[in-house]
Order: sequence, then structure tokens, then C-alpha cells
Amino acid sequence: MEKNTTEVTMEKIVSLCKRRGFVFASSEIYGGMAGIYDYGHYGYLFKENIKTAWMNQMLYERDDIVALDSAIFMTPKAWVASGHVGGFNDPMIDCKKCNSRFRADHILEEAGIEADKATIEFINKELQKLKDAKKLVCANCKSVDLSEAKVFSLMVKSNLGSVTDEVTDDNVTYLRPETCGGIYLNYKNTMDSMHMSLPFGIVQIGKAFRNEIAARQFIFRTREFEQMEMQYFHTPGSTLPLYESWKKFRYNWYIEYGIKPESIRWYKHDKLAHYASEAYDIEYNYGSMGGFKEVEGFHTRGDWDLSQHAKYSGQKLEYFDENTKEKYTPHILETSVGLARLFLMFIDSAYTEDKTNPEETRVYLAFHPKLAPVKLAVLPLLKNKEVLTNAAKDLFIRLRKEFHSVEYDESGSIGKRYRKQDEIGTPFCVTVDFESVEGDTAGSYTIRDRDTGEQTRVTEEELVAKLRAALQ
Repeated sequence: MEKNTTEVTMEKIVSLCKRRGFVFASSEIYGGMAGIYDYGHYGYLFKENIKTAWMNQMLYERDDIVALDSAIFMTPKAWVASGHVGGFNDPMIDCKKCNSRFRADHILEEAGIEADKATIEFINKELQKLKDAKKLVCANCKSVDLSEAKVFSLMVKSNLGSVTDEVTDDNVTYLRPETCGGIYLNYKNTMDSMHMSLPFGIVQIGKAFRNEIAARQFIFRTREFEQMEMQYFHTPGSTLPLYESWKKFRYNWYIEYGIKPESIRWYKHDKLAHYASEAYDIEYNYGSMGGFKEVEGFHTRGDWDLSQHAKYSGQKLEYFDENTKEKYTPHILETSVGLARLFLMFIDSAYTEDKTNPEETRVYLAFHPKLAPVKLAVLPLLKNKEVLTNAAKDLFIRLRKEFHSVEYDESGSIGKRYRKQDEIGTPFCVTVDFESVEGDTAGSYTIRDRDTGEQTRVTEEELVAKLRAALQ
């Protein structure tokens, strides 16, 4: 069977996601908002399945991890302590003709000029050199009339609780730019209430917000997103073996859910934050974006986060070791992954074109069954035959009680229904036909495999066993 002979493009994925109810542009009837997306029915189900798969590994399969759901709003002092208020920004330039915005450091890096952590003065000096050499033009309209670079804060501000609409230094609050802050602030509460001893971790899934200069590449980089992360508190000196163990643990999760080893790789950061001793990313080779991009980050953070919050809050965040009778500030390692990046990665990886029929290219999403938004579709062969629709609905009700993500569909021809289920990634379709309700074959059904298209006759007992095996 000839598959994936056509390039997986972003255009194909965006089209499928909208057509089949995975992802919509937010406020689309008003023209949309850049970098903001809504998730439709199948997108919601798919996201929840990814979360469940992640939580199963990170929380339910371990004895050293507890969960947290911290608030989006935190005291502004916490973001001062973490360095976000003073340093969470990017250099930005504007096109004066078409009003497009660009990351100035990215422009310099594309020109071969090192700009990581460069001052705004250095960036503007290098940009002027490119202008003088006529090498600086707007990527959208090709205008040369570009502004100087200026500092652009990535923090999204709010006037929560203010009696005025104006956001000032006195009433400003922030929508969190990352979710780990809530974990650090709840380290002591969690340790005391759950009676945790080192090493232990806290996992959280939650929304974060960033005022991105240029949100692009569909849902890969957005202004509102969900993070899935774990902060692991441990004894100073035990970081590296724990770090290697967590890297292996998380890498195996990708393989378990169908990502091919050749499609992911480790990227080691040479330039580290001042508190870090190691930093790696898992990168996935997005066919839709033409190369490897970051999906998940692994960082050693030392004791910097807890020390900063202890300093600014005045609270002691030390740990008393009952064995050594010592007090110390725990060190932290983290894994952090964007849910939307996983969402896009799994669709990119699963997108398949089957060209065995020269008259039609069949598109299907070869999801791992546990991730598929719908696990089984129950289809009456004909919608105008009550004996078939009644039997199909009865089977649907019975199966839904155990497997939940089961869908009943009688709209359109049986072929079109198969194509729809293929495109949303449903691993199995079961068809109720006349043999299902008549004679010696009554109570048997035709089950169709998404990936191979093969159809076999099964009893309800065999159907249930097949589903259970696929979802174990």
C-alpha cells in the first residue's frame, strides 16, 4: 500500500483541522485574532486524550508525584522575583508601510549575526549595518522603511480589581506567562499538606499567556496556550542522575504513543540561563514546518526559583532532611511541554495519504487508539432501513457505556462515513448490515480497520475484546 508519498504541508493540516472540527480561528466571524485559536468537538476530545496520556505517565504511574491546579493570576511581586517583569521581553521592529512586526534578534540571526541576549543598542547598530547594505527589507511587503528595534514586553497586563480601566504600576496584574510559578509558590503548601519527602515532583496542566510579537505557524506559537509540566524537587548533588532518568522516561512516552525514533531528537543547549547546569529539548521533525522544532524542554534550575521567592516573600522555603538533620533549599529540574505543540506533532505524524485507489486519495490520521478522539464508529449500512438503524443504535448504546468515545453516524453514504472517520482518526468502524439482524449471522458485525481498510466479521464479544486490547 502506497502511503505518505505526498508532502505533509501546513495547508493540508490547517484545512483538515477546520473541515473536521479540530481547530478554528478564534473570533473568525469577525475576521479572527492572530495567534488565538478555538478547539472544536474533535479537537477538544483529542486534547483531553493527550492530557490523559501525559497524566497517566507523569502522575498515576508514579508514587513521587502530586498534582496542582494553580491560579492564572498571582501577586505581581512573584513575577518581579522570577525576573519576568524586568527581563521577559524581545526586541521588536515595525514595518512602517504594512505595520507588520518582527523579532529583531531573529532577523540578525538569519543574517548570521549572533544576537542572543544582545543589548538593544547592539541590535540597532547591527540593523543599521544591514540597512546600509540594503539587506534589511520587510518580509511581507518588501519595504525598506523599518523602525529601530525597541524592547517589547511579553507579559500580558490586566487591571484586575482596579476601580479604573487604566493599567498603572500601582494596579497592574499579569496573566501568567508560564505555569511553573504557581508550582514554586505552592511548594511549601504541597510539602506540608501531602507530607512529601525529597525527591518529589508537582505536575500541572494550565493556561499561560504571552504577548508574542509574531505568532505564526498555526497552533505551534500562540498567545494563549496550555503548558503541561513537572517540577521535581530534590537534594543538591543528586541532579544529574535524576535528570538523565527523567529524560529517558519522557522520551519513551513519545515512542509509546507512536512517534518514530527517527522523527525526534535531543537538542543540547550550549547557552544556558545563569541558574542552569543542563538544558535539553526534545525536537520533532514537523513535515508541515519543514524541519525539527522544539516540543518539550528539560532544564536543571538549581535552587534559584525557591531562593528568589523566599527572598521576596520573606518566607522560609527550606527543607529539613530527617536523615542528615540538615536544612537546605531544594534544587529543581523540570520538564515542560506545550499541549498545542503535542497536538500538532501527533497530527503531523499521523497524517497519511493512501493512493492505492487511482481515482481517489484516501486521507486518514493514524493516531494511537488511546489518543484518537473517537475510538469506534457504529454505522448502519442504510439509514432508511429502521431494522438496521434500531440495531445500530442499540449496539451504540451498549458500547458507549464502556468505551465512552463511541460515535453513531447514519448521515450520507457508507463510503463517505468511512472517509469522515478516517479523517478524524477513528481506529475502527463497525457496520450493522442485514447479516447482523437476520438468520444464523444475527448478532455479528463488519469491523473495518482504519489503517489497512480491511473488513472482518466479528461477534459483539469479539468486537469488545478487540477494543479492549487496542486501548490497554
